[in-house]
Amino acid sequence: MTVLRSILLFALAALAEIGGAWLVWQGVREHRGRLWIGAGVIALGAYGFVATLQPDANFGRILAAYGGVFVAGSLLWAMALDGFRPDRYDVTGALLCLAGVAVIMYAPRPT
Repeated sequence: MTVLRSILLFALAALAEIGGAWLVWQGVREHRGRLWIGAGVIALGAYGFVATLQPDANFGRILAAYGGVFVAGSLLWAMALDGFRPDRYDVTGALLCLAGVAVIMYAPRPT
């Protein structure tokens, strides 16, 4: 159950961070305005909070593992919202990152 909770928290964190960054991008680069930017800033703050809910107490481990989730999530976000089509190298890289997440977060460790 702890692993499932952790995975769900990583997914929620990715949604908040990637979504927040995308909203800021839209507000600034696509000239959609301050409301988009403000919503993005709020979402980015939510990401910071969600990350603290991970069961592991090591900030460095959580942030390092989240980096891999961010890579894969960014590609999925771009596919869903921007029409991006990853090539085999994008997919391979994302899978390698997710394998790294699994090792960092879920490998058995002595207590």
